[in-house]
Amino acid sequence: MSKLGNVLIPVDDLDKAIAFYCDVLGLTVKFRDGDRFAALDGGGATVALAAAGEQVAGAVTAPSYKVGDTARAVRELSEAGAEVVLGPETGPHETRAVLRDPSGNVFVLYSPL
Repeated sequence: MSKLGNVLIPVDDLDKAIAFYCDVLGLTVKFRDGDRFAALDGGGATVALAAAGEQVAGAVTAPSYKVGDTARAVRELSEAGAEVVLGPETGPHETRAVLRDPSGNVFVLYSPL
């Protein structure tokens, strides 16, 4: 793992979520992809608001770790006891995979395209 890249937060309405996180919590938008996804500056880690089409981890909040090679990281982590929920797939901005740790917690691995 090279770093915690973001925390994925599933949202029902991206506009309402952005308004809340920006107007109420004081975060700023770094990047927005239509009605699918918004990356907010969380002061060291990105707060990633994911609408239905981008909820790769399902409707749960999940940490997302940036790695150099998603497929290799998935192999290594599954050999070490992680459960692969969704194998590496290419999304609009990165290759990503969803896993569970031995306690059942969901997390995401990604590498930018």
